[in-house]
Amino acid sequence: MKTLYLTRHGETMFNAQHRIQGWCDSPLTARGREQARAMGAILRERGVQLSGAVCSTAERASDTLELMLDELGQAGLPYQRCKDLREMFYGDLEAQQDFLAENDPEACRTYYLQFGGESSDTVRDRMLGALTRIMLSEPGDTVLAVGHGGANFNFLRAIQDPMPVLKAGWGNCTTCVYAFDEHKVEGLDAEVELGKQPNAATSAGDPAATARLAEAWQLVDVLRL
Repeated sequence: MKTLYLTRHGETMFNAQHRIQGWCDSPLTARGREQARAMGAILRERGVQLSGAVCSTAERASDTLELMLDELGQAGLPYQRCKDLREMFYGDLEAQQDFLAENDPEACRTYYLQFGGESSDTVRDRMLGALTRIMLSEPGDTVLAVGHGGANFNFLRAIQDPMPVLKAGWGNCTTCVYAFDEHKVEGLDAEVELGKQPNAATSAGDPAATARLAEAWQLVDVLRL
């Protein structure tokens, strides 16, 4: 059994300006940097010793990860950047004011397609596929991954009803702790490819493959600031 700490990045300039932020990027604010250090300190106090680390290709994610690693006393730990851990793509709504966003999870499944963005099912599948591949390739047993609010939410949605967790708080640097049982995905190489090449024009992948991969995952804790 392996453990994944999946963290949302710290507050950014666009978060503070209430702008939609998907594949576009903006820097961490001073508050966001403090949040990253605070969550790193929480993991340190829990005795977390990482064997691996990964983040999305967004600077806000890599900066958050580096600050957390520094707090953990593991600043020299090499880490990967994975494009499939990026936030949901919002198409023409990128960087626009967030009153234009759709906040209902069910409506959000297809809402952004009309603007050239992704469906939430596409995000769910690429996150599930990417994190499964990451955990299978990790020789150790404890991984920190820094991603994004929407993408991390959709990963959780693949595993269980996410609404109780969302309603309890989904702020910057919220960290979900997952147990991953690699034995449950033995022989499922085709399913591990799920989401490897996300297509913004499609709204869903293979539901059976999603379900099989999701069986390897269990949410065990949620850490909040």
